[in-house]
Amino acid sequence: MSPSSTTSTLLDQTALSALAERLVEAAKRAGADAADAVAVRGVSQGVEIRDGKVEESERSEGDDVGLRVLVGKRQAVISTNDISGDGVAKLAERAVAMAKVAPDDAYVGLADPSLLAKHFPDLDMLDPQVPTVSELEHRAREAESAALAVKGVSKSGGASASAGIGGMVLVTSTGFHGSYLRSSQGISVTAIAGDGTGMERDYDFTSAIHASDLASPSSVGRLAGERTVARLNPRKVATCKVPVVFDPRVSSSLVGHLIGAANGSSITRKTSFLKDRLGQQLFDKSIRIIDDPLRVRGLRSQSFDAEGVATTKRAIVDGGVLTTWLLDCATARELGMTTTGHAHRGVSSSPSPGPYNLHLEAGTATPAELLADIKEGFYVTDLIGSGVNGVTGDYSRGAAGFWIENGELTYAVSEVTIAGHLFDIFKSMIPANDLEFKYGVNAPTVRIEGLTIAGR
Repeated sequence: MSPSSTTSTLLDQTALSALAERLVEAAKRAGADAADAVAVRGVSQGVEIRDGKVEESERSEGDDVGLRVLVGKRQAVISTNDISGDGVAKLAERAVAMAKVAPDDAYVGLADPSLLAKHFPDLDMLDPQVPTVSELEHRAREAESAALAVKGVSKSGGASASAGIGGMVLVTSTGFHGSYLRSSQGISVTAIAGDGTGMERDYDFTSAIHASDLASPSSVGRLAGERTVARLNPRKVATCKVPVVFDPRVSSSLVGHLIGAANGSSITRKTSFLKDRLGQQLFDKSIRIIDDPLRVRGLRSQSFDAEGVATTKRAIVDGGVLTTWLLDCATARELGMTTTGHAHRGVSSSPSPGPYNLHLEAGTATPAELLADIKEGFYVTDLIGSGVNGVTGDYSRGAAGFWIENGELTYAVSEVTIAGHLFDIFKSMIPANDLEFKYGVNAPTVRIEGLTIAGR
C-alpha cells in the first residue's frame, strides 16, 4: 500500500479529531441546541487475479465528515469530504438552517451523558503491518493455484486479496470524544468445475483484523476447489418434509433473521414478527445467542456506539428466551426503554440500531452425531435469494447442498427450495459443537426438523 511514513500519517487521527471538535463548536455558535460530529477515515487496497495475471488493482482513500444538529425537537444531518477555508462555519450554518425547517420528532436527541463510554479497552483492532501490493498479489496467486490444483477443477473464477484501515472519531456537545481504528485483510477465490450446462462453481474466503489470523491462501484455494468438485452432477429430489442441516457457512443466516426482526427500528414500525415476543421462549432452553462488541480482534468490535454509548456483551437469547431488542437512543425513547448501545451511523445519516459480533453458542453434539439418525434429509451448503418475510416470519429460500441418507452425505442436490416458518425453525434448532469465529455472524452446524423441500 503505502510507505511507512504514509502509514504513520494514516494512523494519526489528531486532525480528524480537531475537525470534529470545530464542527460541534461551530454548530453551537450557529444556534444548535445540541450537536455531534462524525469523522470517518478509510484506506483500502485490493488486487484481483485470474489465470495468474492481475485483472484489477484498486486503491481508495479518503476522509468524510458528518454533522448532526438539533434545534429543539428538530434534527438535520449534513456531510462533506471537502472542508477548506471557512467551510466549517458554512457547513454548520447550513445544518442549523435545515434543522429549523425539519419536522418535529419527539424521539430525537443525544445520548444521556450517564450512558456515555468512559473506558476504552484495548480490543487489538489494528495490525500496523500493512501489506504491499506485491504481497496481496502473491496471496491471490497462491490461493488460485491451490484451487486449480484440485482434481476436477477446470478453471478459475478469479481470486482476490485485500487490505484496509478504517477509523472513526465521534465528538458530541455533551462532552464525549472517542475514536478507534480498525484494520481488515481478506483473501477469496472462486473455482469452476465441469463445462457447459454441467458447470458448477463454489468459493471460499478468509477475513481478519490481523494478517496472522487469516487462513493460509493455499487452504482457502484448496477448500474452494474441493467444494466446487463436490457439487458436480447434482440431482433433483422429490418434494418432501425432512430434517434439514445447515452448514456453518449458511447457519449464521438463521441468527441474522432473528436479529433483523429484533431490531428496534422494525419494532417501532411494527414490521417485525417478533413485535409481541419480548421475554418469551422462542428456542429450546439450551440456546444462547450472544452479541459481543468487546471481543478482542472481533471483526465488528468497538467499545462505544455511534452515539458514544458504552457497548457491552449481551445475550440476545438466553435460555431460549428473547431478552432484548437492539436499540439506539431514538428507538429506545419511542419504546419507553433505554438504549442498548447498538447505534450505528454513516456520515450522512442519523443513528440506527445494528448488531456487532453475533454468535449462536455451540451445542454438545458433533456434526456427525446431528446427522446420524437422519434416514433421509438435506444438508444445505448454499442459500439463494432472500425470501424471508420479516413481518410474518414465513421462510422460503432457494438452496443447494447434499442429500442425507442413513446419516451420510451422498449426492449433490441443487435447484430446490426450503420452506417453513421461523418460529418453527427456532423451536427445533439444535446446534453442533463446531462453532468457529470466522465472520461477523457465527454459528455452528445447525439441525432443523421438518422443513419442506420443494423439488421436482
